Amino acid sequence: MDDVLLERRGHVAVVTVNRPHRRNAINRATAETLAETFTALDADAAVRVVVLTGAGGTFCAGMDLRDFPVQGRPSVPGRGFAGFVQAPPRTPIVAAVEGWALGGGFEMVLACDLVVAAEDARFGLPEVTRGLAARGGGAFRLPRRLPYALAMELVLTGQPIDAARAAGHGLLNRVTPPGGALAAAVELAGAVAANAPLAVAASVQVVRRGPDWPDDEGFTRQDEWFDPVFASADAAEGARAFAERRTPVWAGR
Repeated sequence: MDDVLLERRGHVAVVTVNRPHRRNAINRATAETLAETFTALDADAAVRVVVLTGAGGTFCAGMDLRDFPVQGRPSVPGRGFAGFVQAPPRTPIVAAVEGWALGGGFEMVLACDLVVAAEDARFGLPEVTRGLAARGGGAFRLPRRLPYALAMELVLTGQPIDAARAAGHGLLNRVTPPGGALAAAVELAGAVAANAPLAVAASVQVVRRGPDWPDDEGFTRQDEWFDPVFASADAAEGARAFAERRTPVWAGR
């Protein structure tokens, strides 16, 4: 059985962690396969958005503790836990969360750009309850996505929160009935994929990087990404399509 499944739906690629017998916990082999998969998708111009999910009603239970004593951390050099949390792909990622997203699984969610979750989804960083720490980005990314007090509570207690509380603090883009996260995530990904690919790719980079830019450098730094967009054939096509009242046909250049 393949630990990672790949399905293409038009310009959307669906990547599924397929280890339901381990609640989709990540081991070294799975991390390496995910890294290879994301690298290949980044190189595929036909893929504009990736949806990441887990099989069997669980997103991901984090690191596979059964394999940890022998294999060590399921991390890829330069890419981090699960082969992408340290260096997410250029292609925007939508997480589709059913059930639990724990530890590294939650850190995978935090490495995604958009999040869709079922009403019964749960998110937590239980590392401190196992003598470990959330070193897959959770400890510093969580305060960027949730209020400081709540982020600190999750990190220090190891206790999870439900989808309603996560959504109430802006962590989630959509909340669905149980079993509906993937369909809603694909729909959201489709809305992104319908837009000009160069504009989307540049916007993703600015949104990801912008919080670290000083205010007086923001406009200059964004020009590196946005100048090529405004000079592109797609920008001219977008203007023509608007004037002609038709759907634009993007060339990706």
